[in-house]
Amino acid sequence: MAVKLFDSELKVMDVLWKEGDMPAKQISDILKESTGWNMNTTYTVIKKCIAKGAIERREPNFLCHALIARDVVQAAETEELLHKLFDSSPDLLFASLLGHQKLSKAQIDNLRRMVSELQAQEERE
Repeated sequence: MAVKLFDSELKVMDVLWKEGDMPAKQISDILKESTGWNMNTTYTVIKKCIAKGAIERREPNFLCHALIARDVVQAAETEELLHKLFDSSPDLLFASLLGHQKLSKAQIDNLRRMVSELQAQEERE
């Protein structure tokens, strides 16, 4: 992802990722309720996302369409976090997460399953 999205832009994108294409007015209504933003703030952020190529504006009704998928943004943000804070080391990231978070048995089981799947995939290659 060559596009860097700021927190405000991620709020707009999150609405589109969860709800799908919708008019800017509807995005504004959702963000007014969840964040307290007024319509002008929301429209300004939407226009910034359009300028960055993250959102496409369609007519009629200023219909907004996300051009960047959530998983693409998540992958880029994870890479950036790894480089900035964990010396590009995923194991240091996981050690930090595991050392500072209370995980449920289900979450631990899910992590074990993911590690097992990665090990199995590695063995097949």
